[in-house]
Amino acid sequence: MTASQGTVRLTTAQAIIRWLANQYIEIDGEELRVCGGGFGIFGHGNVTCLGEALHGVQEALPLYRGQNEQGMGFAAAGYAKQWLRQRFMFCTASAGPGTMNLLTAAGLAHANRLPMLLLCGDGFLTRLPTRCCSRWRIMATRPLA
Repeated sequence: MTASQGTVRLTTAQAIIRWLANQYIEIDGEELRVCGGGFGIFGHGNVTCLGEALHGVQEALPLYRGQNEQGMGFAAAGYAKQWLRQRFMFCTASAGPGTMNLLTAAGLAHANRLPMLLLCGDGFLTRLPTRCCSRWRIMATRPLA
C-alpha cells in the first residue's frame, strides 16, 4: 500500500479487507465491527493476495484456520445466526475443489437468510484454458433446444 498526492494504491484484496475492517454496527449501544473475522484454508488463488492483506489487520479481523471448507462455512453460518443476522464472518478457500466444498454451506446460509461472505481464489490471468476446457465451457453454456 503506497500513498502519493492523496491517492492510496491498493490491491483488490487489500481494498476488500480494509473496507471490511471499517464497517461498524451499533448493537445495544455498543459499536462492533459488522465482520467478526474469517475462516480460511489457503491454497492456489488466495494465499498471495488475501493472506498478505489479512496479515496487517490480525487484531481487527482474526482469521481462524479450518479443517475443511464445509465446516468453515457452517461455522460462519452459526456465527451469523448467533448474532441474529447482524454480524457475519467470511470464508476463504482456494480455487477449484475448495470453493466447491463451500457450496453446501452457502446453500444453508441462503435457505436460512444468514449473511456470509465467501472470498474464493481465482486462477491467474496468464493461465488460459486449454482447448479441451474451452470446448467444454462452450458446450455447457449453450442453451438446450
